[in-house]
Amino acid sequence: MQMPPPKPTLLAQKPALVARLRMALGDDCVIDDPRETHAYECDALAAYRCTPMAVVLPRSTEAVSAALKICHEFGVPVVPRGAGTSLAGGALPSADSVVLGVARLTEILEISAEDRIIRVQTGRTNLSVTGAVEPLGFFYAPDPSSQLACAIAGNIAMNSGGAHCLKYGVTTQNLLGVRVVLMDGTIMDLGGGHLDAPGLDLLGLICGSEGQLGVVTEATLRILHKPAGARPVLIGFDEPEVAGQCVSDIIRAGILPVAIEYMDRTVIRATENFAGAGYPDVAALLIVEVEGSDEEIDNQLALISNIARALNPVEIRQSKSATESANIWKGRKAAFGAMGQINDYMCLDGTIPISELPAMLAKIDALSRQYGLAVGNVFHAGDGNMHPLILFDANKPGDLQLAEAMGADILRACVEAGGCLTGEHGVGIEKRDLMQTQFTLGELELQLQIKDTFDPKWLLNPGKVFPLALTESRRA
Repeated sequence: MQMPPPKPTLLAQKPALVARLRMALGDDCVIDDPRETHAYECDALAAYRCTPMAVVLPRSTEAVSAALKICHEFGVPVVPRGAGTSLAGGALPSADSVVLGVARLTEILEISAEDRIIRVQTGRTNLSVTGAVEPLGFFYAPDPSSQLACAIAGNIAMNSGGAHCLKYGVTTQNLLGVRVVLMDGTIMDLGGGHLDAPGLDLLGLICGSEGQLGVVTEATLRILHKPAGARPVLIGFDEPEVAGQCVSDIIRAGILPVAIEYMDRTVIRATENFAGAGYPDVAALLIVEVEGSDEEIDNQLALISNIARALNPVEIRQSKSATESANIWKGRKAAFGAMGQINDYMCLDGTIPISELPAMLAKIDALSRQYGLAVGNVFHAGDGNMHPLILFDANKPGDLQLAEAMGADILRACVEAGGCLTGEHGVGIEKRDLMQTQFTLGELELQLQIKDTFDPKWLLNPGKVFPLALTESRRA
């Protein structure tokens, strides 16, 4: 994956740029020593790395504005960064760029139980938002697997979801307002602590824009009352396609679980060795969680179990207690870390219609045999958000490129099935050259014109989302 080549003229401006940034933000907010900027050379897509020219860590919206104004004046690219958990290379810098991190923007600005909102600075972690409102009986619904570490800024940039997005939606359904700083330093407020805002829905443009349009420094988020209770059922099958059929049948029956998660045998075995959750050794495993009163939960779990029994499962295990629930979820929550212990892997993020799950699982299996690379499947089955993990050896020449080629074929298959390239990870550098698989040139041109409007010089997060040739034609 290439990034735009560095411009020698920009690199030559580094001393003057750093001096201006230090004067505006303070010495402790600017990092320019290569030994220290090295820590910002990549995000969770660690296969691609590039050390930035400098890093700034502002403490306020006004400081973000000041930093962007200076970089705009110098014509220096800026790469916004949350916690660096992006799996699509969304925070990968270029050699002539400044990384602008929001890690120090962690304040809670407002909590209103009456209005069901929390307003936070966007460097705050996802899980800590729920932690702040939990004593009041509320929670924040989007729950990416990286929620312990990932920042709200990144969640907004990538429109993140999580296991419970089936019932509660992804970030865009839970985001009410933002304070965003444009590349020229302009500060804008969009939306707010209410259900709708007058005028065009610019908030909808910002959420999922991957740092292309501005830097979000504050967010007003919807919080929800915690349900009376929640319990999962674990269902094991001998065939992956039958598990996919079970998901389709549950949704078709009109049942709305809070989550439906899928794991295959490769992932099950890895998590058992890692977490010891007590999963059965089956070809495919579903974790289906419902919530409500005890009576509601019992009724929903009975309906789901009956649907599963019609497909001859190997095992059905209904949770009867908080301890049993924790054990059922234990392996799923450890899945990505467990897989990392056995192999390098590339985690994909295509999304398909639920009805296409059985066919897509068969397609992934066929591609695995074609490319000679094993795949572990673990994903949010309830909304068709696939996360196949393509296993490869980073130390074997050509293996990464082989995994990328296989991944591209899987993502093309998702689009052909009526789905899309990304459900929650974003496009970043990983999928930018596949954008023409999903969009026509006319549709891409419309998106490029929106970018032109917000960032005429194309300085914010260059080299991401759009095919590199289109980006370079705009920057020229």
